[in-house]
Amino acid sequence: MLLGARKISKHWCPRRPNLSLSHTPSTKLNSHISASLHSLCQVEELDDFLPWLERKASTKISSVLSIGKSAYGRSLFASKTIRAGDCILKVPFNAQLAPDNLNPELKALLSDDVGDVAKLAIVVLLEQKMGHDSEWAPYISRLPRPEEMHNTIFWSEGELEMIRQSSVYQETINQRSQIQQEFLAIRTALKNFPETFESITYEDFMHAYALVTSRAWGSTKGYSLIPFADFLNHDGTSESIVLSDEDKLFSEVLADRNYTPGEQVLIRYGKFSNATLLLDFGFTLPYNIHDQVQIQGSIPHHDNLREMKLELLKRHHRPVSKDDNGFSSSMDSFTIKEIRSGSGKGKGIPQSLRAFARVQCCTSPQELSDLVEEAAQHDGRLARRPLTNNCREIKAHQMLISTLTQLAEDYDASVKANGSGSP
Repeated sequence: MLLGARKISKHWCPRRPNLSLSHTPSTKLNSHISASLHSLCQVEELDDFLPWLERKASTKISSVLSIGKSAYGRSLFASKTIRAGDCILKVPFNAQLAPDNLNPELKALLSDDVGDVAKLAIVVLLEQKMGHDSEWAPYISRLPRPEEMHNTIFWSEGELEMIRQSSVYQETINQRSQIQQEFLAIRTALKNFPETFESITYEDFMHAYALVTSRAWGSTKGYSLIPFADFLNHDGTSESIVLSDEDKLFSEVLADRNYTPGEQVLIRYGKFSNATLLLDFGFTLPYNIHDQVQIQGSIPHHDNLREMKLELLKRHHRPVSKDDNGFSSSMDSFTIKEIRSGSGKGKGIPQSLRAFARVQCCTSPQELSDLVEEAAQHDGRLARRPLTNNCREIKAHQMLISTLTQLAEDYDASVKANGSGSP
């Protein structure tokens, strides 16, 4: 069965800036000769990788792609003419790193609280510690070092202040907390293997964890790092994705368009917003068709009906979940996506946000009871129809306009405070 995989996440440059390349700043090159030698070493390094992987996989990985360098790091380029629909690479499961690679003795010591991301991070740590003795050394050695990663969890407090107005700020704090909890959960188990993990620090684990969240692909089988495939850069408009055939045990990518020799080949990691791309990959896109923003609603503490309103919202709301980008969604959190079409039509403001505003504008227990009765007579969802009191309906939408306007003003103020004149 062929299933679509997706980057497991959870942007300020147009492509993944250092997803797979160890950059050497030009200021550190003292002459044209040293630059040429560096370039030669890089070419040799790139030439060696695919043959190594094909030997390990005991099969051909790709005959139409070659590894090269673009302005954004290691990239894959068409070495031959590619037609839409062509299979451009195929990596068998035995040439992928997954939680199954974890030492069975260590795996048995891990509690149920340790997720697959953390387990795969431990696999990466083990291979890193083994160095040249690791059978995965040609791949592990090419993974970005901590200083080359721009996921927001690596940002300084001063840098995070620049995005305090964004939902990415709190998601970054949450992700750091999650990583710390996972580290505490595995630390006891790792102590049973002092010869391997004695010197592992929280910073080491956070680096490995970030490598997994930014590079691994998820499917019904779990998560895996797919060498060579993770050299492909992201294009949010591409229809090419990583597909996993769990019957034939391989992952593959099909071209979504024609490529001429020398063109960089791109795929889509997922339908990710700029917030998710920045959080999990450390970059953004200048125009992202999948962009979105989260709106937080709140019932004022001075509202005499606050407890009743919160109870109604809780009772009629779906359980807390995560959206397509991995961001948390609750009864007072709403996602707005930009919608563009030739006719100018779109979904606009989510009905759930309109409903929240209508509940917030009610001024009597009777009005709230009327909403409950109306919900029971229809689809069970609270306040999804316009209020019968036109003044209340107008007030609800004025409240939404005020909230959205304030968010835009806060954003503009944040941009100006950071010394930038454009988003």
